[in-house]
Amino acid sequence: MRTCRVLVVDGEESSRRNFRQFFEKKGWLVECVSRAHEALERLEAAPPSLVVADIMLPDISALEALRELAPKARLIAVSTSARARTILRATQLRAVECLIRPVRDEDMEEVLQDLSGIAGPDPLFFDSVPSETSTSNSCSPAALACFNYSSDPKLMRIAGIAARVAESDVPVLISGESGVGKGVLANYIHNSSSRRDRAFVTVNCAALPSDLLESELFGYERGAFTGAIDKKPGKFELANGGSILLDEIGDMSPSLQAKLLHVLQDQEFSRLGATHSIRVNSRTLATTNKPMEAAVLRGEFRQDLFFRLNVIRLEVPPLREHLQDVPALSHYFMNKYMRRYCGNGRPELPARLREAFCSYSWPGNVRQLENVIRQFLILGDEELVLQSLLQSPGPEQEQSAEASPAPVMEVHSPKSDLHSLKVVGSAAAERAEKEIVFRTLNKEHWNRKKAARELGISYKTLLTKLHRWDGREAS
Repeated sequence: MRTCRVLVVDGEESSRRNFRQFFEKKGWLVECVSRAHEALERLEAAPPSLVVADIMLPDISALEALRELAPKARLIAVSTSARARTILRATQLRAVECLIRPVRDEDMEEVLQDLSGIAGPDPLFFDSVPSETSTSNSCSPAALACFNYSSDPKLMRIAGIAARVAESDVPVLISGESGVGKGVLANYIHNSSSRRDRAFVTVNCAALPSDLLESELFGYERGAFTGAIDKKPGKFELANGGSILLDEIGDMSPSLQAKLLHVLQDQEFSRLGATHSIRVNSRTLATTNKPMEAAVLRGEFRQDLFFRLNVIRLEVPPLREHLQDVPALSHYFMNKYMRRYCGNGRPELPARLREAFCSYSWPGNVRQLENVIRQFLILGDEELVLQSLLQSPGPEQEQSAEASPAPVMEVHSPKSDLHSLKVVGSAAAERAEKEIVFRTLNKEHWNRKKAARELGISYKTLLTKLHRWDGREAS
């Protein structure tokens, strides 16, 4: 496991001490703070690879901001409560795990093993860590579950095509919704090729602004810009002889698209501030959750670059299109997490949940299914799990909600009818506003910044609304 930086955000001194001892024994660089707003001050100087945070801290809004400002950091949530609201909050913060105190070393060790040492992320279930290098020659069994346990002809055909193109060096463009397994296919293609013993480098094009992404891709020379105190190789250099995955390439700026096209055509580039070119031999793989043809027509993505990347196109279907795989996947995840959450017990998935799972549309795809299974194993309450599904409506439910009139709210008040009408109108307006906000959040997979832009409000305004509604619903 490579050395990396972990930031611990915990109000309990004993917990900070225990976490520090655990990670320092592994040779990691550890920094501990007691409040989330203190962590914000550490980001620019030392961005972490991993954040371990108490998600019930009083300054939770700062933790939300931390999550948005450090999208490449994996978040392990810690809490003293196993209530559904806690699990939901961890999911909204895109935590890879929610551990309940007291946190045992073996629990944390198991989480880190699932993360493949952070250097080799499991892109099917967790957001990819941008700009990390992995030389692993095997995919996580959990990451391959979507394909290993599928009886869907389309998925089987996609896996077959991926196996056939692995030995060639042609670019592959993998498209599909978030959480369907695009990164898994890219990893599989690399690990099935003759390049399997060389680096597999992942760069998240959506996580970094254009100028930082350029320096990540191509590197820079000492003095190239303020703060460049030493030269740094780019990700294309690190992928020389291996493969590079450009994750969510549809978010790349037009200026960088032109430079990328040059690299793909000539297999050479220059570091920022350099006077000479560097030749590389790397295989390019790319993923996107956007309709690229439409982006080309709108002028948002270069047509020549699209044709260069689109030599082989693999489109991974969402889980709702192969619901017959849900029982097998559910069984797999139950076995995977049973020992961690239930000890020697072997709970069964209730018939009501099995039936609900097979009819639900899964907007978060296999990643969401895994998180729901974990929620059930932690809480052991099928009613709460069913409720959490209702709080995350799928596309069909959203459409029916738009077509159906809002329910009439009964208001019993001793005051005048006029006052009652005002109350009804205000309540109905807020209900409609809340429905639109949560529908947008689900559409953007709880990325608050994207949702705020979609809604046409500021990020701060969105957080204020969420905190107000959360306080009203707290039990």
